[in-house]
Amino acid sequence: MTTVSPLPRISTDEATALAMRLIPDWEWNPQSVGAVRALPTFAGKLVECAHACQAPYGELPHTVQDALVLRRLQQLVNVSRLNPLWRERLAGAGITEAPDSYKNWQSVPLSDKDVQRDFFMEERPGMVVPLHHGGFEVVASGGTSGGRPLEVVYSLRELEDTYRIAGDFMGTHQLGKYLPGVGPKWLMTTLADYQMWSSGTMVGGVLSHVPGINYIGAGPVTAPVLEHMFSYPGPKALMGITAGIAILSDLGAGMSQEAKESFRVALYGSGVLAQRKRVELRAMYPNLSILSYFAATQAETIGLQLTEESPYLASVPGLHFIEIVDQDGRWVAEGEEGELVVTRLHAHETPLLRLKLGDRMIRRPRIDGPGLKTQQFEFAGRTGDVLHLNDSQYSAAKAYESLRDELRANTSVDLDVAAHEVQFVNYREGKTLVLVASVDDVPGLTYSLDTALGPYGVQRTFLNSLPRSLSLFNHGEANPASIEKTGYQFQIKFVHRMSAEIERTDVGKVPLVRDRG
Repeated sequence: MTTVSPLPRISTDEATALAMRLIPDWEWNPQSVGAVRALPTFAGKLVECAHACQAPYGELPHTVQDALVLRRLQQLVNVSRLNPLWRERLAGAGITEAPDSYKNWQSVPLSDKDVQRDFFMEERPGMVVPLHHGGFEVVASGGTSGGRPLEVVYSLRELEDTYRIAGDFMGTHQLGKYLPGVGPKWLMTTLADYQMWSSGTMVGGVLSHVPGINYIGAGPVTAPVLEHMFSYPGPKALMGITAGIAILSDLGAGMSQEAKESFRVALYGSGVLAQRKRVELRAMYPNLSILSYFAATQAETIGLQLTEESPYLASVPGLHFIEIVDQDGRWVAEGEEGELVVTRLHAHETPLLRLKLGDRMIRRPRIDGPGLKTQQFEFAGRTGDVLHLNDSQYSAAKAYESLRDELRANTSVDLDVAAHEVQFVNYREGKTLVLVASVDDVPGLTYSLDTALGPYGVQRTFLNSLPRSLSLFNHGEANPASIEKTGYQFQIKFVHRMSAEIERTDVGKVPLVRDRG
């Protein structure tokens, strides 16, 4: 039996010295646009670092990774300051030189979708290397949350690097154990590219770079198309938006048993896949594992769920710098919830520092055993998934969980089992909050709820549940009596599947919260 020798301990000072050798001062602080264009890629630095330490970069001690990433973040600040718009923005936050520590990095102002729009659309004044030099790709999002389109620009050479790094990681740490054997293996996506909504392009770039697989960029599929793809010999994995994965339980009804058994991994996009859908998918495809692939148009691989046993998402070492921050842009402690902030580490020509993507995450402990060493976090909902009841704010995700548990305890209704989709609709002017759930048996579930709870039961269920959806630091802010004083009325409404009463985005996503007049 062979054992893997642990890597020698590397002190912080030794790691810092290595990072300085890998990114020497002339690269660290380029003095012109021409110098930026001549910079070696950061992907090359990861390779050099791994070679110097004689181990894969993702298995290097956190001291080494932290030192190299900090050096890279400093380089990105120096590069950004060559652009007048970035220089003014950073100076406004008191940053006139590269931050000398992670603590001071947290003073770099957070960017939001408005900053992205102002810097990278129309004249694109935020690009360090102007567009006329060529070699760029414009990536656009349809603005599925806010409804306004967004664009950002990437260097093609660096984009190719990110695809390869993320693809290697997926093959090594996520998909390898699920796609066994020596025959052909398949990785597909049903993500679409239309109206310049480009997640399909970017995620497809990653999936096509997973070693040892055959890639199919299918786009939205019908049952016959899915059946045709699943007839190919060999194990299969498929990635799609959450709604696109959920519908696979319906599309597989006519498949042969052999084809169903060949489906090994379903990767669902950003968000949460309802428990009912998980049950239906596993019933249809007996060998299926369901994992989260968390991505955004601005960051094609943010976090990957490596095992069904844990909901935690692992970042790809050296790909993006991921932070979970409070309202002041400071890191939250492990176990605390904050906003997801991403900085692409592969962005010489078009840096975009500390971009808020509109998601809430819980910071989790790093992976720090033998082998892989990286960050972990857990999805907690969209930033906009907040229920506003007068002056108080409640987490919609936690409110749903509390309501589900309350109903399980007091009725025969289990929303996780019964509901295909759920959505809170907040009629603020009328002070009415409705949980709408699409189900198969509308009259039956409505009767069960009314019989078990009576005329005031739903109101009481909400009043008991909502205080449990406040954050750790706001638990004393509300109780059933104070919520009742808001004057809000609470309802649960069952509707048929695909009912127009549940609002969907143009790409089929179901926002958890919708505010109406």
